[in-house]
Amino acid sequence: MLALMVVSLVQGFVVKVYSVPSGSMEQTLNVGDRVLVNRTAYIGSAPERGDVVVFSKPAGWGAAPQRGALRTGVGWFGELTGIGPANTEYLVKRVVGLPGDTVECCDVGGQVTVNGAAVAEPYIFQDLGFIRDELDCSTAARSPRCFGPIVLGEDQYLFLGDHRSNSEDSVSACRNVGAPAGCVKTASRADIIGRVDGFLFPFTKWGSADTLSANTLRRCSLAGAAH
Repeated sequence: MLALMVVSLVQGFVVKVYSVPSGSMEQTLNVGDRVLVNRTAYIGSAPERGDVVVFSKPAGWGAAPQRGALRTGVGWFGELTGIGPANTEYLVKRVVGLPGDTVECCDVGGQVTVNGAAVAEPYIFQDLGFIRDELDCSTAARSPRCFGPIVLGEDQYLFLGDHRSNSEDSVSACRNVGAPAGCVKTASRADIIGRVDGFLFPFTKWGSADTLSANTLRRCSLAGAAH
């Protein structure tokens, strides 16, 4: 009982283990990876561009799944203890736009720009097609990579998946010609649970040099969490 309480407190307030359910963040995060989410990462600070974060799914991102009484009860236990599945849906994506930013794609080289500056994104896997002067944002056949410009308001964060061609992210509904202004999906600071700082599983990724942020892997020094 004491061990359960300790694990619950650690996962509830310090570091929590989440399972990656989809391929939207490949190859940075793969399906089935168990990632360590640092809940204390943004105490006294704010998310930064390039951070990989877990956030609770806002209502505007789609309807919640229907669950029976048994699954709801299991989810209640998960919410309370941090062990097992929860009733709240969580997403893992990379922060690309911060409040007040203007985010757009693409420049002449096919890159995402933030406030007019191209973003280096070495982590992208299987991007959408883009060929300058043949399939770009100004040609008759428009590249599916294009969106925006999107101006973020106060407390709006924009997220993209690293597996750019297989990600239901902030701009997935904005890539069509004539997409409405309200196509963008954002999340608030209160939705963000924490930053992905390392791996619990697979064991081969422990202490690896794989980058989780645009710069370096931020390693989580906390151990012993279970899911």
